[in-house]
Amino acid sequence: MQGTRQEIEVKLPVSDLEGLRKRLADSGAHPHSAEHEESNVLYDDLDHRLSSSGRTVRLRNAAGRATLTYKGAARFEAGAKLREEREVEVSDAGEAGAILAGLGLTPRFRYDKRRQDWDYEGALVSLDHTPIGDFVEVEADPATIRKVLSLLGLDASEASPYSYAELYARRRKEDPSLPPDMIWK
Repeated sequence: MQGTRQEIEVKLPVSDLEGLRKRLADSGAHPHSAEHEESNVLYDDLDHRLSSSGRTVRLRNAAGRATLTYKGAARFEAGAKLREEREVEVSDAGEAGAILAGLGLTPRFRYDKRRQDWDYEGALVSLDHTPIGDFVEVEADPATIRKVLSLLGLDASEASPYSYAELYARRRKEDPSLPPDMIWK
């Protein structure tokens, strides 16, 4: 997934990732990847201009690969989040982080998750296990998203408009004892 594209997705909290895996397999979906650990670092300037405008710069390490991603401000249509996404694989995550620091960006939030991606009729279905619970993300055109959610027995009205960073910030307001980053203990 490199280059410029429009990301269209929904994210829902779920209670049974194994059940969703079974439904996907039974429907003919194919695992795009084995379950893998992901470490994600969000960057911003000292004035938080990116995050306050809804934009994100992320450096992700997953399955031995590092990816630098820019996401534009989100808008919502038919319950799905739409935004510009530019993504490129980088050969050295440490050097990429140093370049971001040279541009005045610093790490502002780190989050971990275990993810498995599935392909189903043109949709990318990501099953995420995080320190704050389990989620499914479906990336596709709106009609395909609705079809996948129906297949999985999920209600689109339960979709969350929030990023993992925002979900965690909200959880920390409820439980201030949580660490500043959403990482495995």
